[in-house]
Amino acid sequence: MNHELYTKYVEKVPNIIKKYGGRYLVRGGEVIPMFGNWNPERIIIIEFETEEQLRNCFNSVGYLKIAPFRENSTITKSV
Repeated sequence: MNHELYTKYVEKVPNIIKKYGGRYLVRGGEVIPMFGNWNPERIIIIEFETEEQLRNCFNSVGYLKIAPFRENSTITKSV
């Protein structure tokens, strides 16, 4: 993990998510797997009222500008 790049992402992404109506439900903390063998180090759950808000957020110019900080600093999976 490249902490310097990831820090740049983490500093900017909350304001972008908020701008599009998103809110964090879960952000970090201990992950305790219940079933299966998936055991992520960190989990983040973000809620949007509509799919349109979600898509607008993650396709926005602001987000696309910072996305490389996440993409080049850590391995992530999004659902």
